[in-house]
Amino acid sequence: MSRGLRNNNPLNIRINSDKFQGEIIPSRDKAFKQFESMAYGYRAAFVTLGTYLSKYGRNTIRKIITAWAPPEDNNDTIAYINAVSKYSGISPDHVLTAQDGVLYKLIVAEMSRVENGQRAQFVDVEAGFKLQNKITGK
Repeated sequence: MSRGLRNNNPLNIRINSDKFQGEIIPSRDKAFKQFESMAYGYRAAFVTLGTYLSKYGRNTIRKIITAWAPPEDNNDTIAYINAVSKYSGISPDHVLTAQDGVLYKLIVAEMSRVENGQRAQFVDVEAGFKLQNKITGK
């Protein structure tokens, strides 16, 4: 089982000062957050992407993943962008808005696939989406 799945953190959010609903504190993983359930892990991903959109204007797959998995951290960012775009069916430069909930669910599900090497359970993605108040808020 991948680290992201073991930690109920499907997008592998690193430990930082942000605190999320359902987060296990302290994390038993020294580098990555842990969550009580996969739904809370997905919720944290949606909240983070909402911040990416509202605060930083990261409104395309290319902009999101370039920040999420930057090349300077030894990531193959281009391959990550291409995989999420291909699997989601969304162009890497399609401009997203806060109203694009369905598209965000697809993008998060496919980011989870890249992070964990297997398809996301969409029921968990949907549960995480429902847990968050709105795509642009905490």
